[in-house]
Amino acid sequence: MQCASTESQKSRSERTIAESRRLLDEIEKSTQKTQSDVNKKIEQRQEEIKFWRQELDNKLEQIVHETEVLLTFKTRLERSLESCKEPLIIAQKCLLNRQRRAGIDLVHDEVEQELMKEAEVLQGVIALLGRTLEQTNEQIRLNRSTKYNLEMDLKDKFTALMIDDYCASLTNNTPDIRYADNAVKIEGNFVSPEDWIDFSNINVEKADKQRNNSLALRALIDSILSQTVNDMRKQCEIVNVALRNRVMEVKDAKHKLETLLAMVMNETASQEKNIAALRKAIADKEGPAKVAQTRLEARNHRPNVELCYDTVQYRLISEVQEITKNIQRLKDTLAQAETELKGLRRQQLSLEEEIQLKENTLYIDEVLCMQMRESLYINSF
Repeated sequence: MQCASTESQKSRSERTIAESRRLLDEIEKSTQKTQSDVNKKIEQRQEEIKFWRQELDNKLEQIVHETEVLLTFKTRLERSLESCKEPLIIAQKCLLNRQRRAGIDLVHDEVEQELMKEAEVLQGVIALLGRTLEQTNEQIRLNRSTKYNLEMDLKDKFTALMIDDYCASLTNNTPDIRYADNAVKIEGNFVSPEDWIDFSNINVEKADKQRNNSLALRALIDSILSQTVNDMRKQCEIVNVALRNRVMEVKDAKHKLETLLAMVMNETASQEKNIAALRKAIADKEGPAKVAQTRLEARNHRPNVELCYDTVQYRLISEVQEITKNIQRLKDTLAQAETELKGLRRQQLSLEEEIQLKENTLYIDEVLCMQMRESLYINSF
């Protein structure tokens, strides 16, 4: 019985030893295979992280560069917007100065119309540039927001890569390996590989979208700056041409008025000489009139029959009547000449006033407006 029991025990023990050896060999192989598989998975994960880190790094570099370029476009917009203020002030000053024209010269002429149009163009350009500047500021904000998201993602990728590099460096003989309680517990903040890829992919897509938006905005800004400068220069030249033409018209009108004034003044001088001659003629006729009337008065005292209506008496009476009639004709002519002289002087005064209006208009248009506009230059930005 002891022999049989011993043999049985030995047999069971040998089977256990054989099973244990098989199990040890199996578990050792399984453990090595699993550890090798984990090492490969870590290497794959490292490559994935490196790939996405490179993608994010490229997008970050692109968005940073695009933001810097867009900032230069913003500066161009600001300078262009600032440069519009002086032309608008000059146009408004010209309009204000031209309100000081007087009389018939206070006319809504072509210069006035083009100046008002220039002010409208400048105000429209300022409004457009202001809106575009706001849009640019918003795009810069979006670019910076995208840059922040990329940087945060890159930071997390860098940390994850460092951790996986550390994990890849661990071996069974590494000194600081240890048991960790609850290491296999999956907490709620874990994300799936798909979500992990989607997160970085969304950041990349957003970066591409904002970069494309920024590129389109830069093209729009270039177009707006070019078009607005052309519009302002064109309208400025139209105003300058209209102003030069108006100055020529006013000068021509002033020259004609001065010619008329010279004519009137010459006629006035002739009329004054004529009036002087008429007055002298009237004065000169006083002597013959007095002589004739004195003779008649004296002959009226002839005595008796000597008071005869002879040919002398007849001729004296005829002489007095003739002289009186001629003096009256001279006085009538003198009155008419004085009336004409008054008319000439009124016309002279009217012409002088009109010439003064033209001089005032020329001073406003040629001195104030044209000289002020000479300093006006529309810059390209």
